[in-house]
Amino acid sequence: MADLPFPLDPPLAATLGRALDVEGKIPRALDSLGPISGRDVVLVGGGEVEVQRLTGLGGRLTGVDPLAGADAAGWPLADESADAVVASWSAFRGVEPAELTEADRVLRANGRLLVLHDYGRDDVARLRVEPPEILDWSRRDGPFLRAGFRIRVLHCFWTFDSLEVARDFLQAAFGELGAAVGSELKRPRLSWNVALYHRSRGRAAV
Repeated sequence: MADLPFPLDPPLAATLGRALDVEGKIPRALDSLGPISGRDVVLVGGGEVEVQRLTGLGGRLTGVDPLAGADAAGWPLADESADAVVASWSAFRGVEPAELTEADRVLRANGRLLVLHDYGRDDVARLRVEPPEILDWSRRDGPFLRAGFRIRVLHCFWTFDSLEVARDFLQAAFGELGAAVGSELKRPRLSWNVALYHRSRGRAAV
């Protein structure tokens, strides 16, 4: 599922999908910054969680795959055919000029590009073993802010039915690292800070 912050096997992905942001902070922020309701929305690389989130907001959804490199063919969409382009975790990873150009091509005047990535600096960050590129992305001199994006940080959670469910999931999904994080939980949830990068069509880089 491309709209989850970690690649997981389907049963574990389904468990995590149910645990993500049960407070609904992400859809509220997307609709606030889009908006999404009643608009034509392009979803880049999204899976079931993101489709449900955006259709639940009342968006008219079209799905496309992330661009595979600077030389990839563009999306099969008409110019100025969308009010918002939304991507979560799998696309716009660090910002490529070709991605911004294609997003601006399909967006209408005043259209919005909304990109979700982990912000880090939370409980979930302890589950990561790869280099913390997400920390560089949110810097003032990082690729998003230099490309004219602004950032809204959403203080969300992974929320499970019980401590036992949370610990079992973490161990199954992340092995010894997950077991160590789970053993320290006092409540059945992990803090999860999400960066929502947002940019209007064609906004000049800063």
